[in-house]
Amino acid sequence: MKPDNTQKLIVKYITNSISAKELEKLDKLIQEPINEKEFWDFIKTNYRIDYNMKEFNTGESKKRLLDTIRMDKRVVFRRKFRKIFKYAAFAIFFLGMGYFIKQQLYKEHNKKTIVPKESFITLELGNGNVKVISEDGSSSVKDSQGEIVGSQVGKKLVYKKKNRSEKWVYNTLNVPYGKQFNLELSDGTVVYLNAGTSLKYPVKFLDGGQREVFLDGEAFFEVTENKKSPFIVNSGDMNVRVLGTKFNVSAYPEERNKVVVLVKGSVELYDKNRKKDRVGTTALKPGMKGNFDVERKNITTEPVITSIYTSWVDGELVFRNMAFSKILKRLERRYDVTIINKNVKLDNVEFNASFGNMPVGQIMEYFKSVYGIDYTVDQDRITIE
Repeated sequence: MKPDNTQKLIVKYITNSISAKELEKLDKLIQEPINEKEFWDFIKTNYRIDYNMKEFNTGESKKRLLDTIRMDKRVVFRRKFRKIFKYAAFAIFFLGMGYFIKQQLYKEHNKKTIVPKESFITLELGNGNVKVISEDGSSSVKDSQGEIVGSQVGKKLVYKKKNRSEKWVYNTLNVPYGKQFNLELSDGTVVYLNAGTSLKYPVKFLDGGQREVFLDGEAFFEVTENKKSPFIVNSGDMNVRVLGTKFNVSAYPEERNKVVVLVKGSVELYDKNRKKDRVGTTALKPGMKGNFDVERKNITTEPVITSIYTSWVDGELVFRNMAFSKILKRLERRYDVTIINKNVKLDNVEFNASFGNMPVGQIMEYFKSVYGIDYTVDQDRITIE
């Protein structure tokens, strides 16, 4: 047995990125006393944890395992758990052990302390005034006449379905790196805004007009159906037209492709400069992804596992065949840090990994332990050597 290979399997298990085949291999290895000792020595040395069997409840671990199998709708994970179900006893043991280890890891202070920048969610009103949104507090949004048109509690802002406004008045919600926020528009449409996102929208959708919002960044939409008034997401040169549906739009200005993933209903993608030309319109069905190439102005489609693209709404990070440069950009947005990659050979290398609500330092340790990617930290700056 090669110790470095075993250590990689251990790290992959702890970070939820281990495959079914690798989990089976770890199962066989751990059954040998000498390997079991190495397992615990590695945990103690690298994570400063002395494992105690009394720290978790096996019955509760079993319940968590079965809940995971029932609730996880992603195809890749369904296959994974079907393959390893015969190792249920092993999985139950490791689930409990893994849960304990992860809890301890959150309590530990990494020697390479990463300190994110301090940033704030802001709301720009129609008159140009800007107010800071406190995620721990509550506030009201008023129009120019002093009437309350919206209320914010915690991480959600809700606009009233009825107000006296008779003209188009727009607010702009800005969500910085390291933050996420939810918004309910006056028609009942719910929007989940990811880090580094700006959304401009009407305080009230007036009768007879289309419902149009302007997006820079990434958002998941649950659009209220209104056949008389289509909902338009404007993101630069690409528009998305819907009636009532659930879909994700990723349209960061710095990225070449704007991506739309449809979960439910139907949407149409088109170049806004050719909106009257039906030849340039592409319809999506549920389970499809549409890519709009900003430079070439063309649209391509393909079937995908939608949960990979919407996992961020639940606070998860899922990377599937993703270039390292794009992974780093996502980490920058998610954690509000600056990452400098001096190892340019890694830029186009593709990785697969899944992370829950982990600190960015723990994710960097994963890449270091599994792939030998070294890095240094200076406050909110991470440098990959």
